[in-house]
Amino acid sequence: MKFEGAMTALVTPMRGSAERSEAKCEVDFEAIDRLVEEQIAAGIDGIVAVGTTGESATLAVSEHVAVIRRVVEAARGRVPVIAGAGGNATAEALALTRASEEAGAEGLLQVVPYYNKPTQEGLYHHFEAIASSTKLPIILYNVPGRTACDMQPETVARLAAIDNVVAIKEATGSVVRATEIIEQCGDKITVLSGDDFSSYPLYSVGSRGVISVVSNVMPAAMADMWDAVEAGNWEQARALHYRIQPLTRLLFAESNPVPAKAALALMGKIGPAVRLPLAPCSAALRERLRVQLSAEGLL
Repeated sequence: MKFEGAMTALVTPMRGSAERSEAKCEVDFEAIDRLVEEQIAAGIDGIVAVGTTGESATLAVSEHVAVIRRVVEAARGRVPVIAGAGGNATAEALALTRASEEAGAEGLLQVVPYYNKPTQEGLYHHFEAIASSTKLPIILYNVPGRTACDMQPETVARLAAIDNVVAIKEATGSVVRATEIIEQCGDKITVLSGDDFSSYPLYSVGSRGVISVVSNVMPAAMADMWDAVEAGNWEQARALHYRIQPLTRLLFAESNPVPAKAALALMGKIGPAVRLPLAPCSAALRERLRVQLSAEGLL
């Protein structure tokens, strides 16, 4: 399976307070159903369940798997559901991979192990072990700003030789990095932008989609931008890129997914709760979000 187009790194809605964070807010499964339905209606091409935007780091394994299963059930095969199944221990990633398969996921998002700072050789063997354990297609995820470890294009090229390693979510925001991967891998692997600021520039050098945070809030605009690129209408795509930028800046003004959840709460779609150690959205940013959402006609 190939993964292309505008895909959403879905937030995990939780019940809790806007004024304080809690160590264990309760997952709001009914809100998941509504979010998935709205994403599909807006034209999104795929959904990532329990990626880092889904607060994977603070969900218990049982919750993690339950959210994946609920997203799969809500999607009903209309778009592919990709499970965040990574970990900083290979054994943990293997266990989540098995659980994601059982939950019905159609693909896996496997992040570069965080904190450990493995060598490039260590990264290769980590991902090779995961790929050999499953028949599901794998999207590699390079986000050195979060993991403190940067997977180099040469390592991506080695991994691209494995049949079920089909894509990479490249979140450095670097057009140069995306170009280097495409140069070395050709069509063996699909490059997806993992950085909303640079999705349009990456399309221009051969990226075939985005895994987006912004599309939680403006799914139709992100889907339309990709559709315009596919149709060769670069002027329309560029206009959408610049339209999305003000909201993008706000959604990353504090730690993701805090602003995205605050925006969705202002829109009446979910509660704003996040789990500790994330803190609630500041009042100042919440007001700026309200103004921007109002300007977009989203309130």
